Amino acid sequence: MKIKRIKSSFKTYPGKPIPLGATVYEHGVQFSIFSRHATSIILQLFDKSKDKDPSFEVALDPERNKTGDIWHIFIEGIKSGQLYGYRADGPYQPKDGMRFSKNKLLLDPYALAVTGNFNWNLSDARSYDINSSESDLSYSLIDSAGGAPKCIVLSDSFNWWGDDRPLKIPHRDTIIYETHVRGFTCHTTSKVKHPGTFQGLIEKIPYLKELGITAVELLPIQEFDESEIMRKNPLTGEQLMNYWGYNTISFFAPKGRYSSSGSIGEQVGEFKKMVRELHKAGIEVILDVVFNHTAEGDETGPTLCFRGLDNTIYYLLDDRGRRYRNYSGCGNTLNCNHPLVRGFILDCLLYWVVEMHVDGFRFDLASILGRDQDGKILENPPLIERIAENPILRDTKIIAEAWDAAGAYQVGSFPGTRWAEWNGIFRDDIRRFWRGDPGMVPKLATRLAGSSDLYQESGRAPFHSINFVTCHDGFTLHDLVSYNTKHNEENGEENQDGSNENFSCNYGVEGETDNGKINAMRTCQIKNFLSTLMLSQGVPMLLGGDEFRRTQRGNNNAYCQNNEISWYNWNFLQRHEEIFRFTKEIIAFRKRHPSLRRTRFFTGRDNDRNSISDINWYSPVLTQPDWSKKSKLLACLIDGSRLETDAEEDGNDLYLIFNASKKLHVFNLPNLPSEKKWWRAVDTSLPSPKDIVPEGEEVFVKPNSRYAVAPLSTVVLISKA
Repeated sequence: MKIKRIKSSFKTYPGKPIPLGATVYEHGVQFSIFSRHATSIILQLFDKSKDKDPSFEVALDPERNKTGDIWHIFIEGIKSGQLYGYRADGPYQPKDGMRFSKNKLLLDPYALAVTGNFNWNLSDARSYDINSSESDLSYSLIDSAGGAPKCIVLSDSFNWWGDDRPLKIPHRDTIIYETHVRGFTCHTTSKVKHPGTFQGLIEKIPYLKELGITAVELLPIQEFDESEIMRKNPLTGEQLMNYWGYNTISFFAPKGRYSSSGSIGEQVGEFKKMVRELHKAGIEVILDVVFNHTAEGDETGPTLCFRGLDNTIYYLLDDRGRRYRNYSGCGNTLNCNHPLVRGFILDCLLYWVVEMHVDGFRFDLASILGRDQDGKILENPPLIERIAENPILRDTKIIAEAWDAAGAYQVGSFPGTRWAEWNGIFRDDIRRFWRGDPGMVPKLATRLAGSSDLYQESGRAPFHSINFVTCHDGFTLHDLVSYNTKHNEENGEENQDGSNENFSCNYGVEGETDNGKINAMRTCQIKNFLSTLMLSQGVPMLLGGDEFRRTQRGNNNAYCQNNEISWYNWNFLQRHEEIFRFTKEIIAFRKRHPSLRRTRFFTGRDNDRNSISDINWYSPVLTQPDWSKKSKLLACLIDGSRLETDAEEDGNDLYLIFNASKKLHVFNLPNLPSEKKWWRAVDTSLPSPKDIVPEGEEVFVKPNSRYAVAPLSTVVLISKA
């Protein structure tokens, strides 16, 4: 074993192969890392994040410090807070997929934290000579350590203040709020002491409680390089950045720049504090995780971790090995169903649940998790099955974005019965119904009823559908009713990026306007979208900021906009208090009525023999609805009986009316038992606060009367004595 004592001297011992990563013990630290094809591994210790030269290094002896494919060592005398990295040497044969380079400092895949307080030098991290005509087949002699991120040794010393654990809120009762840690509080109008951080989010917990959501779904918080984008905003000259974070490089490590208390390990404690405080408020934490690719890109990308440790195992390569299969659209694809990579992903998920106490995961481009080592979609993917069946993860919410960038689309057919799915079909159908597209009434009924066409046959429940109208990827709700087309010029891609199929409508003027009639129509449509979302069976997901009309100025792909395009302007909360109030009240309405949160699909039958079917669909004259392409009207009666809803006591029957036409229509109301009457709870055509009223303030509707439903509006009546 070769030891290079540069500034410090430590005793070393062979160590053990498990656990992987850096583990702190009383007298030192155990280091363990996987590489099957490396011929040598060097562990280097550093004093500062920007140091080029290590303070100590040791070459691991294959005879003494290797068990199977695991390289390991115990170093006495070092403690939590120590910076470190690895160098792996071996064949450099890019044509065959081997890309080892001893000149590149590598991250430990199991590192619990990474120095994240400076811009990484990705040019130096490339293992090839960027000036060579041979491109990635050449070899770089440049040492990357000075500009490379370093791993941080950490011990678990956080005080959870008692028995904190995942909340296990039932799926049927879950209301998700999708947000971005930085964007949520980065704007000066947020008035928090620590903007753009985990601590800043903590400061906004009272707001989230008032809104009524039960879970935050955070865009990626695992370490990524936000400075990787080299373009500038062509309109302002501002440097663009990786704002969303869908380019992970260190999967166990929370992002350093999201910490207000420091980024040399402090980010881990601050993240845990955020989880603890959200749990105290009854709010779950769901992480958006990106196991489909890494930040190393294609063959011309930087060598930061996986590529330099064992490229042919971690990535899907073409038949010859030089090129990367790109099912992610981001340059590479993780080899998710290789046993080693599968184990790595499981270990990572378990860490975030057991050590960080998170409640669930949303898997970006989850269809990639089901591809085999040749890229083919598997019928029973081992990784997807293992995630669903892992005993520790059994109470963890697992949500699939059930498609990828290579054409796989599995909404309604994602493997397994435990996975919930982002229901993109719900999004499109609801948008098209309220835009007035022909033939959408049958689809509206199906989406309101929990998308039984997608989930019932496979034995899943309505709550396996994560319903949303907007999400981070696309228009905000305000922009959905304000723009006919995307306006992504500031992304520097000549408006070629982002979806062209938005099913949006500006109602007469593109963008902002002073036209009172148009603005009133937009406001009503926002209420219609919010109502439809919260009245549908399934789990609703609200895009953060939609509750006060956050705008991205028509940008439907703001992945690179770390600025006021993406940040929440909290002045809008006061400016659009009407929408905030409506959102808060429609969430509360959903919570009050178990019939909107069923665990079983509707049958159309009177299962409890109370003379009311679990659901009845109606036309304005109480006949069968007009299911034709020209129809834009639908009503339904939902039974609130406890035998239907599995609630502890009977609830109100609900009569929901949707009018997507441009005309007023009069609806007859279903008969009720003599002791009950209809009361109006929601009418989106009315001015605030009449548009939705709190519990106990519903407006009485005269018996045997009819209800005039205004154009482009939603009405909700409840039955009570």
